[in-house]
Amino acid sequence: DIGTERYTFSFTIRDSPTYFINVQSWGREEYIRSLSESFRVGDCVTIENPLIQSKEAEREEKFNPVTPSCYKLLLSENHSVVKTSSCYDTDTRLLSLLHLPVKDPQDYYSLGDIVANGQSLHGRVLNVLAAVMSVSE
Repeated sequence: DIGTERYTFSFTIRDSPTYFINVQSWGREEYIRSLSESFRVGDCVTIENPLIQSKEAEREEKFNPVTPSCYKLLLSENHSVVKTSSCYDTDTRLLSLLHLPVKDPQDYYSLGDIVANGQSLHGRVLNVLAAVMSVSE
């Protein structure tokens, strides 16, 4: 509807060391907030009824992890469901994937590199590998 606010939530899922895909959802604030609070990094999820769509690599991969797939998954508020598996139902093969980065280890800048080389990096889009201590609005 024209004039209504829409919210978005994006994340990346993987089921093997080689294959992972970006997931994007759009919807009302309540739906997006509920979805974003329904699981955490490291949880195993089942996604039901996503829409599979070709991705626009130049536009989308600037702000999302580059994936080996030429597709992305879109979640619909009315048709898609994300279910979290209990830790007892998790396939142990998936647990080994938790610590694999989605980027080549040589494609990152450290915070020290950015501080030391800030002038030469000005205006560039970089990949930074860092630990997140907290997230808030």
